[in-house]
Amino acid sequence: MHHWLTLAAAAALMANGAVAQFNMLRFACSQLVVDRIDPLVNPGVRYSPHLHQIVGGNSFNLTMTPVEYDLAKLSTCTSCSFAQDKSNYWTAVMFFKHKNGSYHRVPQIGNGGPQGKLVNNGGLDVYYIPSGKVTAFKPGFRMLAGNAANSDDGQVTKGNICHRCWTSTSEDNFVGGAPCTGSDTVAIPANPQCKMIRQTIIFPACWDGTNLDSPDHKSHVAYSGTGASGGGACPSTHPVKLPQVMYELMWDVSQFDQSMWPASGSPFLYSMNLGGSAAHGDYVFGWEGDSLQKAMDNNCNLNTDCAAAGITAQKPEVYNACTIDQQAPEPVDGWLASMPMGEMAVRA
Repeated sequence: MHHWLTLAAAAALMANGAVAQFNMLRFACSQLVVDRIDPLVNPGVRYSPHLHQIVGGNSFNLTMTPVEYDLAKLSTCTSCSFAQDKSNYWTAVMFFKHKNGSYHRVPQIGNGGPQGKLVNNGGLDVYYIPSGKVTAFKPGFRMLAGNAANSDDGQVTKGNICHRCWTSTSEDNFVGGAPCTGSDTVAIPANPQCKMIRQTIIFPACWDGTNLDSPDHKSHVAYSGTGASGGGACPSTHPVKLPQVMYELMWDVSQFDQSMWPASGSPFLYSMNLGGSAAHGDYVFGWEGDSLQKAMDNNCNLNTDCAAAGITAQKPEVYNACTIDQQAPEPVDGWLASMPMGEMAVRA
């Protein structure tokens, strides 16, 4: 997501004789660890059903009970650029399937564009998009977007979870319009012209105001429209407007030449051994104190210090250095004999 938000907001205000900046947080989060654990969906399970890439606070653990586990206090560093954000964000991992049957994790890079380049060592970019007055998440809040078991593209709202074919290896060469519009697809593009694939995951922006979580990690929140607009008016069942969280991932597929592709089926799969219909993101809130609320109230913008909220953007060498060891040890880099599922993965 780049200039379209600023331009859209400015255009709307210019009609009334004013010009203003569309303010939102947009920042980089580097890889904390790639690990087969999931404290949201499979708490306490070592070697969970599929592999995740995790970013954020280094207190990320096998089991993170909401009431007892205060990420902001327990984390000593974060792999995200804002020092005050000890939240954890994670997604499934994209793999390339070679025609010989082996698998390779698709590398990730940061994003560029008119709003500035974000530097990532793996990981993803995070957005907090306000729409009017919003209420920041409370300690212990967590949610899930998408369904890791879904194999039907038609069951996914393309306006909230999508993929885009990027025909350049330069992320600065912006392609298309707003996220999850135009030619974006639920399915992972299988086009040899794609040099990168951008994945977008947009979370609900309305909350019931009571529950920090729910059994399915979804029922306590609700969507109010589609797209990265901050969301519309909230329904009466979920009346509290939240900052809209969006993940943006740039998967670099340029090294996987078409000569390596399997004879049939998509060469790109997520770590559930499923396609784009199963794309999903997990979120566990962990900002220090009321720093996120202040950032929203004071129109803090992009990836820069904001004194009014007391938030500070770290240099890449600082947040890149925040990593942890796997808690379900197995190889995840290089060519693997099979997808990391079931038993511990082994190299090809």
